[in-house]
Amino acid sequence: MSLFKARDWWSTILGEKEEFDQGCLCVADVDNSGSGQDKIIVGSYMGYLRIFNPHPVKPGDGVQPEDLLLEVQLREPILQVEVGKFVSGTEGLHLAVLHCRKLCVYAVSGTLGNVEHGNQYQIKLMYEHNLQRTACNMTYGPFGGVKGRDLICIQSMDGMLMLFEQESYAFGRFLPGFLLPGPLTYSSRTDSFITVSSCRQVESYKYQVLAFATDADERQETEQQKLSSGKRLAVDWVLNIGEQALDICVVSFNQAISSVFVLGERNFFCLKDNGQIRFMKKLDYSPSCFIPYCSVKEGTINTLVGNHNKMLNVYQDVTLKWATQLPHVPISVKVANLQDLKGVIVTLSDNGHLQCSYLGTDPSLFQAPRVDSREINYEEFDAEMKELQKIIKEATKTQDILPKSEKYRDLIVTAEVSPDLDAESQAIDSEVKAEAIPSVTVKITIQSRVTAQKPNLAVCVQAPLAVTCDQFVFDDLEPDSSETVVLSVFLKGNCSPSELEGNCMVSYNMPTELNPEGIPKVAQCNFRLPLRLICFPAQPSKAANHKLTIDTNKPPISFLTIFPDFVDPSEDDQANVLGFQFLTGSKTTLLASKTSQRYRIQSDQLEDLWLITKELTLRLEEHFKKQNCKDFACTFSGSIPLQEYFELIDRHFELRLSAEKFQELLSERAVQFRAIERRLLTRFKDKTPAPLQHLDTLLEGTFREVIALADAAEENQANMFQAFTKLKSATHLVIMLISLWQKLSTDQVAILEATFLPLAEDTQELGWEETVDAAISYLLRTCLSKSSKEQALTLSSQLCMPKDTSRLKKNITLFCDRLAKGGRLSLSTDLTTQQAAVMAGLSEDAAEETEKP
Repeated sequence: MSLFKARDWWSTILGEKEEFDQGCLCVADVDNSGSGQDKIIVGSYMGYLRIFNPHPVKPGDGVQPEDLLLEVQLREPILQVEVGKFVSGTEGLHLAVLHCRKLCVYAVSGTLGNVEHGNQYQIKLMYEHNLQRTACNMTYGPFGGVKGRDLICIQSMDGMLMLFEQESYAFGRFLPGFLLPGPLTYSSRTDSFITVSSCRQVESYKYQVLAFATDADERQETEQQKLSSGKRLAVDWVLNIGEQALDICVVSFNQAISSVFVLGERNFFCLKDNGQIRFMKKLDYSPSCFIPYCSVKEGTINTLVGNHNKMLNVYQDVTLKWATQLPHVPISVKVANLQDLKGVIVTLSDNGHLQCSYLGTDPSLFQAPRVDSREINYEEFDAEMKELQKIIKEATKTQDILPKSEKYRDLIVTAEVSPDLDAESQAIDSEVKAEAIPSVTVKITIQSRVTAQKPNLAVCVQAPLAVTCDQFVFDDLEPDSSETVVLSVFLKGNCSPSELEGNCMVSYNMPTELNPEGIPKVAQCNFRLPLRLICFPAQPSKAANHKLTIDTNKPPISFLTIFPDFVDPSEDDQANVLGFQFLTGSKTTLLASKTSQRYRIQSDQLEDLWLITKELTLRLEEHFKKQNCKDFACTFSGSIPLQEYFELIDRHFELRLSAEKFQELLSERAVQFRAIERRLLTRFKDKTPAPLQHLDTLLEGTFREVIALADAAEENQANMFQAFTKLKSATHLVIMLISLWQKLSTDQVAILEATFLPLAEDTQELGWEETVDAAISYLLRTCLSKSSKEQALTLSSQLCMPKDTSRLKKNITLFCDRLAKGGRLSLSTDLTTQQAAVMAGLSEDAAEETEKP
């Protein structure tokens, strides 16, 4: 056993799942036996009151039945127990029990037993006070210097001190500037109450000042009160300690010296009667409780301080004299005289571990066994070292980050999209104004090869698409088990989506030997939605504002083959021309050339070309892949529609400016509304009625303006969402055209997408325009730069909303021009240097200067 562990003299566990706090422990000769032996009184939040008189046969024994003198369950939680002279006409000790709304005083008495089971104890209610306010804590003492009796002071949760002269209520006073209750104690030497306020100040109030102050129960000043001698409650002295206090204790072992001890969160202080600091000690731990007690050295005071590290430290003034380990975190500590043993340390934990211990040491009887010396076999150690190095070398050859066992997926999630639309549409709360809004069923299957704890499935599609249910919670999955869910996807917003893709993600915990609670893991999969979900066949249109031509290296394929879900086989005229009618109202036409290897997509809106163009290229690739044709390729030789693209950028930016303007106007009207409200409240509170001077009319008008501005801002927000969706569709189209035009690789297309589509959502704090402008500027000064001079230019580290889009449009034009002149996208340093050399060789008349920031 360790030298510095507290010696267990007697201990017990109180109840089951009961809770205790600082005021729930008290030691005193509560039954007035006169033997000088203290009893241990414990109350709990469950309402149990217990009184113990420990008599262990030998130190370390557990509780015996006769050690429990009394156990009774009261009806209400017990906040605090104290023992004092609380009954008039007698100087005997009585027990005060504080409940939330009641104060009860009991007499504890014992009757001699006639058999070996011992004496019988009971409590008798002497009196009780029903409290009008919720109690927090209490203190007691001879208030006002009375002799032979103790008075009780209760602090309520709202800062009222309620004083009771035993069986009668005396008065109540509110503490000034109160916010939250703190610890409270009474100093008999100065006849004052000491507490710590929410301002982190130790405050002292004289009892006489409390007695003569204005009564807290009288809210209205009458003429009689004005003529009386009532005064405002004034503090005697204040000391700022800069931290919240856990407990306060007043000690006066010597009548000539009285000290006030305050335990803070990081320090404990010793104060004089007038509030001056006698000494303080900075603690390097988080304390939980303390108690000062008499020291054997004259002029000093010993203090027991418990902390959350299960330690009990003994200080003589500021010097640490002893530190001992406890089996629990003490929340209350007392020093008691038990069975002729003086100075027993009584500690209580918050879960009911009650222990009586003493400070001492036991000699250790353990002797370490003698180690037999043996010679070291170096050859054996060398062979083992070589074997270990061989294993390490083999393990470092593989470049896998995960262990080999992780190569096989523990949980697989798959999504199967129905080839046909739902017979009965599952669309709910859709804003689309079409006659019929189709929906498609998606079946998601989760297969687990291991134990998966707390699996959650999230299904995500990009707005304006929506799902009937996007969150699923399952029970724990056993090995080789599966779960299946079915949901429907439909078009909810009144605009075409920028992507027809969805994502399923399953998060779960996989338990291991070292971590039974499980390691968090994620499995996901993507699924592709059918084009029929957002459009349906329609008559082709000959005229259109926007046209694109996609070249291929293979003869044109009949639409009966690649678009069977949109073409009626009985109509031969649809083999080379096809019309798509979107649910939002716009129309797109697709034409295949009979003589050349070209396809034309045309529409009145630029953004509507994107989904049809993407669907065409995907279906062509799938068609030729099934025929084992590996050299199929699409190209684009026309001009990039930048001017039409810039119009969409300007439209989106104008709505962002409008949103900022609406926000400023709303802020101004809200300030005006609150100012009018304050003036009206002042008029209404005035005792002498005054005309409102049309303030009510002005308030109503301002309110209407706020509502109108809020409606306009909400409508602008909806328009901005639609504009951003159209901008993303057009951006996808521009990225595809650039990749087909310059025959970019997959990595280069990924750089393009990261540059032009950095945001999934658009916000006022970080918008699309400034983000894309910063990304393009970086590429123009790195892999697309013309000289080392451009590479040396520094970019702004802050992203803020620009004043206009002229810089962005100029950089996009310059970006396309650099690509047309041989520039290549790359984030590699070596390739960047090579590219800079290539671009530097361009003729000056063909190259344009990059705009300086």
